[in-house]
Amino acid sequence: EVRLVESGGGSVQAGGSTRLSCAVSGYTSSTKYMDWFRQAPGKEREGVASIYTGRTTRYYYGDSVKGRFTISQDNAKNIVYLQMNSLQPEDTAMYYCAAAVAVIDPLAIPGYNDWGQGTQVTVSS
Repeated sequence: EVRLVESGGGSVQAGGSTRLSCAVSGYTSSTKYMDWFRQAPGKEREGVASIYTGRTTRYYYGDSVKGRFTISQDNAKNIVYLQMNSLQPEDTAMYYCAAAVAVIDPLAIPGYNDWGQGTQVTVSS
């Protein structure tokens, strides 16, 4: 069983940066997709960034975060990061780390069976 624990959330001023971490345990070679989702109050959970590690490494980003957020994975430490720059109040949400073996859409929820408990990011203007 894959266990995911997020950290690094908090309060940030608009225009600032922060980095989220997702510590992964129980990771197996069959886990190919690691993703960051977020959910703001009253809104649906949306995919923010995904990393596929197979024969090649591929990155996927939601339109609202392209050019501002970067997902990366430290295989030695089993940590997935989400570097968030140029933060805006609309980035305020609970951020979740998720893992999947196979998905059709890397930024969609179906296929992600393992989830962390989430970490809150609040961006103030």
